[in-house]
Amino acid sequence: MQNKTLIVEDLMLLLMDDKSGAIAGAGTLYYTLGGAVLVELGLDGHITVDENDKGMNGLKVHAVSGEPLSDPVLQTAHEKVAERLRGVQTLLIEIGTGLGETLLDRLVERGMLRRESKKTLGVFRSTSTTAADTQHKKALLEKVRAVLAYGEEPDARTAAVIGLLSASGTLPSLHRSIPWSGKVYKRAKQLEQASWGAEAVNTAVMRTVAAVSVGTAVAVTVTN
Repeated sequence: MQNKTLIVEDLMLLLMDDKSGAIAGAGTLYYTLGGAVLVELGLDGHITVDENDKGMNGLKVHAVSGEPLSDPVLQTAHEKVAERLRGVQTLLIEIGTGLGETLLDRLVERGMLRRESKKTLGVFRSTSTTAADTQHKKALLEKVRAVLAYGEEPDARTAAVIGLLSASGTLPSLHRSIPWSGKVYKRAKQLEQASWGAEAVNTAVMRTVAAVSVGTAVAVTVTN
C-alpha cells in the first residue's frame, strides 16, 4: 500500500471519534466518501466534468484514459466512471456504497486505527474500531484549523477535505479542535462551492435530509 493517504482516508479519520469510533454523518456517509474519491480523481486529472452538461443527476463525469492507477480504491472508481457516461449524483452512490469498511481496513493496516474484538456476557462478540496512532490526524486538523480559523490559503488537498466536510454537514463535529463560528462556516462554504465534487455531496445530503424529514412528517400525521 502507498504511504500517502488518499483524501477519502483523511476524511474518514476526521469524521471518526477517536474514543468511541462513531462516525459523524454516518447516515449519508456513502455520498461523502464517493465524493472524496471523485474529487481526488479530478485533482489528479483522471476524470473531468462538463460544466454545460447537467442533467437530473448532476454534472456528467467523463473518465480520462491512461495507465492503470496504483491505488485500488481509485482504480476501481475510475473503472466505474469509464463504464458509461453518468451524472455525478449516481456515481456518488455507486462509488461510496460499501467503501467505509474498506477504508477502515486500510487505516487499521496503516496503524492509524485499531480493531478490537470482545465478548459481552461471555457470549455476544462485538468488534470496535478506534484510534491508534493519531499523529497523522492531528497534522490534518492543524492544516484545517490554519485555513478556517487563521485565514491561511489551503493546498488543493486541504481545500478538498474542508469542502467535503462542509458539504456533508459534519464540520461542526470538529468543534473541540476547530471552534464553530460564522467565520469558519463562511470560509468552509466558499471552499465547498469552489469544488464541483463537494457541491454534489451537499446536494445529495440535502436531498436525503429532505426525504427523511418528509417521511417523518408523514409518519407523524398518520399516527395522529
